[in-house]
Amino acid sequence: MPEIEAFRGLRYDLGHVGSLSDVICPPYDVIGPEFQDQLYQKHPANIIRLELNREEPGDEPGNNRYTRAAKFFKAWRSDGILFREATPALYVYHQSFDYAGRTHTRRGFMARCRLERFGQGKIYPHEETMSGPKQDRLHLTRACKANLSQIFGLYPDPSNDVQKRLERAVNNQPSVEATDHLGVVHRMWTITDHDTVSAVAGAMGPKPMFIADGHHRYETACNYRDELAAAGKLEPNHPANFVLMMCIGMDDPGLLVLPTHRLFRGLSMMTVGELKAKLGDAFSTHEIGEGPKLASAVWDEIEVEDEQGTLGLYTAKDKRWTIAKITDAGRRRMADVASEHSADWQGLGVSILHRLLIDTLLAAKELPKPRYVHLVEEVVQGLESSEPFPLAALVMPATVEHIRSISEHAERMPAKSTYFYPKLLSGMVINPLE
Repeated sequence: MPEIEAFRGLRYDLGHVGSLSDVICPPYDVIGPEFQDQLYQKHPANIIRLELNREEPGDEPGNNRYTRAAKFFKAWRSDGILFREATPALYVYHQSFDYAGRTHTRRGFMARCRLERFGQGKIYPHEETMSGPKQDRLHLTRACKANLSQIFGLYPDPSNDVQKRLERAVNNQPSVEATDHLGVVHRMWTITDHDTVSAVAGAMGPKPMFIADGHHRYETACNYRDELAAAGKLEPNHPANFVLMMCIGMDDPGLLVLPTHRLFRGLSMMTVGELKAKLGDAFSTHEIGEGPKLASAVWDEIEVEDEQGTLGLYTAKDKRWTIAKITDAGRRRMADVASEHSADWQGLGVSILHRLLIDTLLAAKELPKPRYVHLVEEVVQGLESSEPFPLAALVMPATVEHIRSISEHAERMPAKSTYFYPKLLSGMVINPLE
């Protein structure tokens, strides 16, 4: 069972830095070079210098972006830019944002969570991981000895009882607040009341936890813990036995999962007729029309239908949009080519797209990484850009229930199956590991 604890977090002293908005940043994996430079310029103590320090000419093993991050971290603590919480706390965290004409507020709380290897307890992954990001994060963890950003965990609580208890505890209390580059407002409160902390820890104990985002960082935390254990440096309550976890109820009204559409590289150029010939009887198809800007109409139809097996496909050779719906024959073919997976996994839109359509029917297993985008407008921009994309695909996102069912089968979804919007911020609170 997940073991949740309060902890003495490290936070920015606003008397030193001024506005919290100036020193926060998104997670490392959504920050490109241009945005990285903007964050560097925003404030000399922006956490980008820890989360994703820049590579510099002359970097070497003893002097590199990881060692620079560690020097900044040490100096900021020494100078009082970061202060240590006097008492172990839970941190209630709200994110308020606009999407599709509505204002949403996602509510959760941050705690430290005892690490369990996937498959050995009740903490479940849902996506595959890659070695490169894990090695990068391990270098950073070794250097700074801290969790600089939180794992995004989901837990079942149909009545949202845990969060309701926390909301009562912070009612009428002041919060710290930051607004990010997308206009999302982030608010945080500390809870040090022993009875509330104990009640929350007790309520969370029997619940499973499903990793929504941060798989690489979670596995890195396990690897770092194991390194310390192998070196004989790990006591049972050493902070490295835990990881910073943002806990959000699966039924929270503000929980939003966006699609991740694909702009494919490396395929041969096709017309819609050539695509249909390759799809055969695995999909039924109907054409929508010509031009990238019809993407919105295609997506509207897919969203209304709300079926994982319905895809929107754009063939760049003739600039035509087609809606393709998996048939019974296609499902049988999918069951054959993905027989090692459960029916739940086989029914996912991203699984159908990659395993059946791309890998099998188009025989294109070794493609370059596609461009992943979340908004239909970004699909249009990509198709109208100078970079050639022979095929674009609009695909439904996996739902929270898909995450739960597939995780409980001990399976992992294809990469970029989910995108939880908005991202959690780095810099609201840091979990020290020493």
